[in-house]
Amino acid sequence: MSSIPHHVWRCHISHQLALPSFQLTPSEVKSLLQLREARRTPQAVAKRAQIVLTAHAHPDWSSQQLAQSLGLKARLIRKWRRRWSETHSLQDAPRLGAPRQFSSEVRAQVTALACGLPRSYGVPLAHWSRVELARYAARTPSLPEISASTIGRWLAAEQIRPWRYHSWQHIQNPEMFLVRARPVLRLYEHAAALLEQGIWVVCADEKTSIQAREAEQAPRPAIRKHPVYQSPRYHRRGALHLMAALSVADGLIYGQCHTRKCFIDFRSFLETVVVAEAKRRGMQTVALVLDNGPTHASKQLPRWVQELATASDGKLTMQLYWLPTNASWLDQLEIWFSLLQRKLLQPNHCCSLDELEQAILDFIAHYNRTAEPLKWSYTVEKLERKLGTNLQ
Repeated sequence: MSSIPHHVWRCHISHQLALPSFQLTPSEVKSLLQLREARRTPQAVAKRAQIVLTAHAHPDWSSQQLAQSLGLKARLIRKWRRRWSETHSLQDAPRLGAPRQFSSEVRAQVTALACGLPRSYGVPLAHWSRVELARYAARTPSLPEISASTIGRWLAAEQIRPWRYHSWQHIQNPEMFLVRARPVLRLYEHAAALLEQGIWVVCADEKTSIQAREAEQAPRPAIRKHPVYQSPRYHRRGALHLMAALSVADGLIYGQCHTRKCFIDFRSFLETVVVAEAKRRGMQTVALVLDNGPTHASKQLPRWVQELATASDGKLTMQLYWLPTNASWLDQLEIWFSLLQRKLLQPNHCCSLDELEQAILDFIAHYNRTAEPLKWSYTVEKLERKLGTNLQ
């Protein structure tokens, strides 16, 4: 038995149970509620948030009462009430862990290695992987043997992923790029206002070599715990070229399929689809945005535009706006082509070219029922800031 007097022991126990009270601010309550309700919050953190919120809602409750209410142990309640009062954090306290096995210099060397291209170190690879970095470190006399998982943790902490890559390119001629891009971006910015003035801003382009692929087995729809199944083996049934146009002001798409890709087909598309729609809308001018593809960068196109103006007695004119070279990212129609690819063509199961053409036209009609103008936010001012000192 302890020799501590009974009244001293009771004071000691009451001192242990007496926890500092706290009041949460409205922002703290909101943050804790979000943590408790979020699906991605770890269960332990959500439980700690519930403890703090309940203690805030019932400041006169003891830890034992809170434990009974939440179905938790009183020791856990006391721990996180005290931890929140001291740190206002729900994260675990830092732990000492095992002694460090690798020095900071070794870690810095491996990180520097990951930030260099493999070929500069005599390794015939396009990019590093964790395993390849571990193998190279094992062959380097100045480095100890390091596991791939350890290197992975180091690189994750530094947010370095050398096994991933992103394509990019410089603008070769900033002055000429801006000369061509500026009027196109101005058209995008004022497309709705120009439409009211009788000027229809249209992006035109073609998506080439769309293959009709007949799978050996028809696709199977998704069921519980299984995705859509698509046969990897197929028969080619030919290819189509889609001539398409995007109305920038309202997001509507116009398309026509051809078996060839030449200027005659592109001119036919402009005459039978774009010009016909412009007349139906009562437009006076069509501002046609084009890239430098061989189909519509032909010398024949300006000549045809002059013939169109003459044939219509000046009631309908077409103005050509050429995008800069290698600037498909400025073509709004390319965004819709990516939607077509993801939502219809990849994968596709068409037994003939006629079936493929009908599928494409049906998709265009389906898209146009809910079409909206693209939320284009890239302006001339942003481009000028991007080019910056290159314009000097």
